[in-house]
Amino acid sequence: MQKTAEENQRKEYLSLKIEHLSIENDSLVELVDNWGKTAFQGRNLSKAANIYSRMLADKDCTIILCLSGSLFSAGLKKLVFELVRYNMVDVIVSTGALMIDQDFFEALGFNHFLGNPLEDDEKLRRNHIDRIYDTYISEDDLRVCDETVCAIADSLEPRPYSSREFLIEMAKYLEAKGESPESVLLESYRKGVPVFIPALSDSSAGFGLVMHQWRKQKHVSIDSAKDFLELTKIKLASSETGLLMVGGGVPKNFAQDIVVAAEVLGKSVPMHKYAVQITVADERDGGLSGSTLKEAHSWGKVDTSNTQMVFSEATIAFPLLASYCYQKGSWKAREAKNLNAMFS
Repeated sequence: MQKTAEENQRKEYLSLKIEHLSIENDSLVELVDNWGKTAFQGRNLSKAANIYSRMLADKDCTIILCLSGSLFSAGLKKLVFELVRYNMVDVIVSTGALMIDQDFFEALGFNHFLGNPLEDDEKLRRNHIDRIYDTYISEDDLRVCDETVCAIADSLEPRPYSSREFLIEMAKYLEAKGESPESVLLESYRKGVPVFIPALSDSSAGFGLVMHQWRKQKHVSIDSAKDFLELTKIKLASSETGLLMVGGGVPKNFAQDIVVAAEVLGKSVPMHKYAVQITVADERDGGLSGSTLKEAHSWGKVDTSNTQMVFSEATIAFPLLASYCYQKGSWKAREAKNLNAMFS
């Protein structure tokens, strides 16, 4: 009897065969689906893509996109712009560099350039060229970005603003220019998608706000606690929530923590129903960026039924995941939630 049970278990372990990929796959959807029958990060990416597709099909789910790392300077800005345009995300939590030094910067008419990680950095410094691994950006153009943020702050009523409120003013500035750049900030404003930058001063916006506060006795300030409260209110207003995290850091923790924040307020809310993270960070140092979604469950933040870690570099994994879900089409039945209207 014991032997039969062991034999059955052995057969169960050896029941699903690895299937080999082919260059004759007809589509990206077929390729990513077929990765689910392979191994390692290919299988993890296939699982993650399917979870994101289920998020999109779940009409009760508010999707929170968390972004960190130098993604837009590396050519991923239009992907996020399109996710916003096609109602594939409802909220964005980001680092300041992405939205200010990269998105807003390009919306002002500036660019990032192909570079060389082996270039002499002293020569670059003398030429006012800043390097982000293998891309270049003009320091002189960044100063214009800083000064533009300062001018926007100067034009506002002096009071505390959440980052979401301040970013709306920056989007309005772009809209008033009369141009329609493929700006994530501008498209998010038009679609009513709240954008939060919990560490806004850690960016070009910080330099602009330093100049503003240096010049003005009565000045604009950024209230990060108000950010936290506003995002928690979105959690309270949502039946279910899902996280799509590219990178880790502050955006990852900030979005996960709203479940606990709601409980601190005496409100009972479900954990995030879905969660996907793309990262190259290692969990073994105890740092947040590499901490697993399984670990987050111990904090009561993430349900583990629909979660997947993908240990891959974002410029490879994120375009594949986003394109898969776009081509799969689950987003077509979604409508814009216009969550900014909550705070009007």
